[in-house]
Amino acid sequence: MPNLTVAVIGPEGYAGHLGKKGTASDVTFYNQKRDDVTVTYIEPNRYPEKLSSLFFSISMAGMALIVVDEITPVFGECVLMLDMAGIKKGVLVLRNYLAPEQVAPLLKGTVLEHYLLMTDDHAALREFFFDEAAKANTENDVSKCGSVPVDHHFPVKGVGIVVLGSVAEGTIHAHDQMKVYPTSKVAHLRSIQKHDDDVTEAYAGDRVGLALKGVEVEDLDRGYVLSNNPALVSSKTLNGRAELVRYWPAPLKEQMIVYLGHWMQFLPARIAFVNNAGDWKRPEITLKSEKDLVYPPGATILIHYLEGGKLRVVGRLIPA
Repeated sequence: MPNLTVAVIGPEGYAGHLGKKGTASDVTFYNQKRDDVTVTYIEPNRYPEKLSSLFFSISMAGMALIVVDEITPVFGECVLMLDMAGIKKGVLVLRNYLAPEQVAPLLKGTVLEHYLLMTDDHAALREFFFDEAAKANTENDVSKCGSVPVDHHFPVKGVGIVVLGSVAEGTIHAHDQMKVYPTSKVAHLRSIQKHDDDVTEAYAGDRVGLALKGVEVEDLDRGYVLSNNPALVSSKTLNGRAELVRYWPAPLKEQMIVYLGHWMQFLPARIAFVNNAGDWKRPEITLKSEKDLVYPPGATILIHYLEGGKLRVVGRLIPA
């Protein structure tokens, strides 16, 4: 069952024209299904008030749909986050008589420079994303260990604890033993559902509901990761060379409080060390957080500064 997850950034409720409304919190899911092909649309319905709402929508997405009514700092912030997150495929819809040449300077040098320009036609957009979804997950490495970041969890009478999330990497199988990062708990995966259908396995990109045994509600939280990947890193300290967005106005300073984003995690951290020698937009930094950040080797961690006014996306870091 191929699945594509699309971050929909634009007027609130726009994704309601594309799919059926599902789970809603600070992000809202809309689902579309045809035969064995599914598309999951995610809207950041608490953005721009909560930057984390935008990050969570983008972090789970394989593609983006950005609907632009006017050129504002909010639009610019979305462009920068999509670029830092590396969402290379997407669609741009311009409305209110906006012309491509008006947005081109903001997109130049970013991943959005290569997004497909489409008209504001809901039927055409649905067909386009169905076609893209049909191409997804055609080559799955069933031998690779799987990881599922938790975005929602709750008890279900007669079933047990149910987790909602998206498979971030690898493959998961019914009856797998999954460690609950960053804790020492282990959960038994009783069953897997994809868009209300029972399945025996799920792959990277799939939206899933998981019935668990061996854990309680209090053992879980948003951002926790269910995984059988022994290479996952769980750490309160990150070191590496950061890459700042081109509009970031000044060098980073020690003791700044930033927010680290990876998968469904959005954690505060302090800059404990910074070396701005050479190019200050590529500094060496050490970050320390009170809670563990969970990520696989080679992951890209996004850095945010909530006191940044109209520019809250700082850049990204690949931990050393």
